[in-house]
Amino acid sequence: MYRMRTLVLGLGLLALLALASVANASSSDSSPGAVYTLTNSSAGNAIIAFNRAADGTLTTQGTFATGGSGTGSALGSQGAIVLSDDGRQLFAVNAGSNTISLFAVRSDGLELQATVPSGGVGPISVTERKGVLYVVNAGGAGNIAGFRVGNGSLAPLAGSIRPLGAGSAGPAQVSFTPDGSALVVTEKASSTIDTYAVDSDGVAAPAVVSPSAGGTPFGFDFDNRGHLLVSEAAGSASSYELAGGIAGVISGAVATHQGAPCWLIASKNGKYAYTANAAAGTISGFSVGLDGSLALLDASGASASFGSTSHPLDEAVSNNGQFLYNLTDGLHTISAFRIAEDGSLVQVGSIEVPAGAAGLAVN
Repeated sequence: MYRMRTLVLGLGLLALLALASVANASSSDSSPGAVYTLTNSSAGNAIIAFNRAADGTLTTQGTFATGGSGTGSALGSQGAIVLSDDGRQLFAVNAGSNTISLFAVRSDGLELQATVPSGGVGPISVTERKGVLYVVNAGGAGNIAGFRVGNGSLAPLAGSIRPLGAGSAGPAQVSFTPDGSALVVTEKASSTIDTYAVDSDGVAAPAVVSPSAGGTPFGFDFDNRGHLLVSEAAGSASSYELAGGIAGVISGAVATHQGAPCWLIASKNGKYAYTANAAAGTISGFSVGLDGSLALLDASGASASFGSTSHPLDEAVSNNGQFLYNLTDGLHTISAFRIAEDGSLVQVGSIEVPAGAAGLAVN
């Protein structure tokens, strides 16, 4: 009898744990969050924070000064504002004052903790992994510079400043690879991709330069297997296998049939990628194969359309993988889409932002 009671109690406990697990998963899948963009104002840069509801819609949370200044015009970059992996810190560029800012993410907004020199001129993109931050500076000769992220502080990382692989060639983005072993930088003017090996202290080695499969490589992201997915403003997207610092082409210059695909983001499950096509006012969706190969979801190349003068820029996907957000510059809005199982996009709303806003980050 005792054993039977123990068995029944054990089975009951397992059932309760299973129900709790399902409930937690459901809550996580529909969890709210936040969306962030930069005003990029030359009179004083600031981050605008929005609350993200479970249905993907946005409401304004507040505006938080960065302690630096923007340029007041387009940065021509991806990654001007990023969140740490744990979502507790936010980093932003101040391209008009050659500084970068660190914020603590609070439940009721942001707390500015540090604003420091970027290690160069014209910072336009940042990336962070496990307490190491890198910025790419587009002005002057162009370079990357590293920082150690502390408890509310940013300290320059000795020996981390490196020139761009092709010189001052219009960098667009810097990002760590998913495993943190390297940094990648796209250079628009030279149509090249730089890869910097990163040692255990976070210090980057000199750049290894690979040719881009398509013209004017711009924004990029990675799928779940570490393949590099790159938008090319000349009209295409390409994918690469990174090995030994070399970017080996998987899918080369897959045409979007849309003008100026400059920004690219991958879905959280790694099955899809999306380019924002600034000249066409559209978003192109791609399927991503297990080998990193790319194929258009729609033969026309337009998975979503805002209108010819809408000028869509930066993109970001929510941590739960359900929503894609686009900074729709010509409409002065952030547009929200639900990502369907088949990768198609369904618009769920939009919210106004100031003219000249730049960068997008979502949790």
